[in-house]
Amino acid sequence: MRALAQGLDERASWDRYLRLEGEHTDLKTVRRTIAWIRDAFAAAARREHKPGTARLILLDAERFSSTPALPSLAEFAVARGLEDFSEAEQIEAYEAAYPGGARAGQGRARPSRRARVIDHQLQALRWLEGLVVQDPRPGDRVAAWLHPTLAARLERAGLPTLSELVERINGIGARWWVQVPGVGERKAARILEWLHANEAVLKIKVGDHVGLPRAQLTPAALAAVVPAATALRPYEKFVLPGELDGREGRYRARPEKCLVMAANDHEAIGAWLASKRSGDGKVGKGELSSTQRSYRKEAERLLLWSILERKKALSSLAVEDASAYRGFLADPPPSWCGPRHHQRWSPMWRPLEGVLTPAALRQSLIILRSLFAFLMSQGYVVGNPFAAVALPPQPQRPLGSNRTLTFAQWDHINGLLQDHVATEVGRRLRRGMRWLYATGLRVAEITSARCEDLNQVEYKAADGTMATGWLLSVIGKGGRSRQVPVPAELVEEFGAELARHGFERQIGAITNQGIPVMARFDTELERPPGWSASGLYQAIKAFLAQAAASLDGMDAQQLRKASTHWLRHTHGSHALQGREGQAPVPIQVVQNNLGHASVGTTSMYLATEPGSRLAAMRGFWKDGQLPGG
Repeated sequence: MRALAQGLDERASWDRYLRLEGEHTDLKTVRRTIAWIRDAFAAAARREHKPGTARLILLDAERFSSTPALPSLAEFAVARGLEDFSEAEQIEAYEAAYPGGARAGQGRARPSRRARVIDHQLQALRWLEGLVVQDPRPGDRVAAWLHPTLAARLERAGLPTLSELVERINGIGARWWVQVPGVGERKAARILEWLHANEAVLKIKVGDHVGLPRAQLTPAALAAVVPAATALRPYEKFVLPGELDGREGRYRARPEKCLVMAANDHEAIGAWLASKRSGDGKVGKGELSSTQRSYRKEAERLLLWSILERKKALSSLAVEDASAYRGFLADPPPSWCGPRHHQRWSPMWRPLEGVLTPAALRQSLIILRSLFAFLMSQGYVVGNPFAAVALPPQPQRPLGSNRTLTFAQWDHINGLLQDHVATEVGRRLRRGMRWLYATGLRVAEITSARCEDLNQVEYKAADGTMATGWLLSVIGKGGRSRQVPVPAELVEEFGAELARHGFERQIGAITNQGIPVMARFDTELERPPGWSASGLYQAIKAFLAQAAASLDGMDAQQLRKASTHWLRHTHGSHALQGREGQAPVPIQVVQNNLGHASVGTTSMYLATEPGSRLAAMRGFWKDGQLPGG
């Protein structure tokens, strides 16, 4: 750094002092290393509360021009032809030519600004030499070690310390920098280089998974990111402490009467989840159905709370504990909460997003009642502590009343989807949204659908002629099967997408068996995998947020709140009401499409708005008069 400050060429400086780091021909490495050294010195100055010194170190002296050297008096006299003049006359002419210049032989000219900057830099470097030997610590602020501009951007993104920075990097993976405005791939690589170089002294490590794109990571690599522990961990990584594992649970039933092979509470929950597995064969080995994932979430939260907060085994919980847990869900601590998009392998995963809504709280308590009812029926515990906990009142809002798109809102969305044909991802999103609206399927049902589930059938149309149509075989909640009509247009579009990627256009071809309707053709795999339910959900949420940007007022608010389930409600509402010039769909057909257990549930979609109800009754009342009045 002293050599650079004094103007020595960067390549020559490298060859003299850092040759062991590589050849100077790699100019990128040379300049990156120089920038890293400057940042280290500047960070040391900031740690000592010397911001001026930090700015001085980062200053490039080459920005300032140096004052040209003044000639000596003799050189000046020869150049001007004044050799025969007296010295006094020569000096007078010299001062006239160089105002403010020093006399030759009587002192030097005032140093240039560049020279002064260099001198101050050299003094600062001598002072800093004893400071940069300090090791970074996890709790240090990023501003103490990284370039101030870079550190400011990290702090604005909620990463003020080195430990929080490493946690974010490990939690997101290779493209962690996308969520930090102003930090691109190159700056992110520079940060990673520094963290890797200092991980021994920091004692926190950036995981190996950060070096590869998410799509290239195996399940085993992701599972290794966070070790199993007795801490806030997902169910599959949560370690029960020996004294609280439930073997000696206060309310354990006699082991010889137990019908499940569960030695502890963790295994008992596993047995309960296994009992919820559907027999449709569409969920792969080791995978959980959407119902099982929902149930696991609630059991997982209770198990973590029981051990970490209540210091009790799950099988030792009493009614008072169940009531306390209900209060906990109503006001969970911030350390338990995090965004839902953090996946289970990530260190940023948390069991809750925040305070549960009354409806979510009610559902949670119902599921936990079911858990303990199962454990009682199998002879694992002797009582159900959640049976005595009062449930929040059932919301009186009619199903779909505030979660349904209007015809105009759907037409706006459908119009935007017409432009999503240029890429495979865009066509897949378009396919997902149009199928959900047209069929009323649940997200888990559409992502489970395969080519062989579609069947072409012949039927008699209303005018008596024969026609053909498509039915999709679906296994819904409770293992109930049904067949849902699918528009021929959507099936043809899917066939065209299959053909585009080298598969048979005919949906029912033997070679197409096993291909999901929501297939991801953008991968290099021989058989395309299916789009996950969470992936489809997030993509639709993002699209609806973009669609809202081109609307105003209530329409924009509705689209920002809308989700995949809104498309299901919208199908029921629009089908039962019917568009202008179209007959409403019979309620029994809509009930079948939605997979409702009763017509009563489906009827909630009929005339849900006050205006619709009044309009319907006005016709019945004959303009305000009662029938026969």
